[in-house]
Amino acid sequence: MGITTSKAQLLDDLQNEQAQWEALLRDIGEDHMTQPGVAGEWSIKDIVGHLTGWRRRTVQRFQAALRHEPSPPAPWPPDLQTDDEINAWIYAADRDRPLSDVLLDSRTVFEQLAETLGAFPEADLLAPDHFPWLEGEQLTGALFFGHFHEEHEADMRAWVEKIRRAGS
Repeated sequence: MGITTSKAQLLDDLQNEQAQWEALLRDIGEDHMTQPGVAGEWSIKDIVGHLTGWRRRTVQRFQAALRHEPSPPAPWPPDLQTDDEINAWIYAADRDRPLSDVLLDSRTVFEQLAETLGAFPEADLLAPDHFPWLEGEQLTGALFFGHFHEEHEADMRAWVEKIRRAGS
């Protein structure tokens, strides 16, 4: 991850990350997004819902910070403590939803993130200690896609290759 030197750069980097994400989704194609087996039993739709569920929490935290309010409670039940429990809850919440709704949620939550970050003064966005939940990590466009890059991108790109091989 590079160093962010301005609000404009942060927002531009964030939009570039989103464009790459959308390009990957286009490569996969909606016809293939509900097929299980991309990451364990999860489909592309399940991964999109998973990433959106966690990003929704991030957006809520930034929105609260923008209003100078404490971080809100997580959107999942408070008795869920581990990532696996939370991931299972997000999966169950999206399992029976139409793909189009899950994709729309992903795009809407991203737009909320970009809009919220855009409303902050530049000095707040560049101060590594301004957002306590980031534990001193500097905001970058890649930060918001870090979990995707680290945990899901390889599986999704392998899925694209599997689809291409099957279509040849």
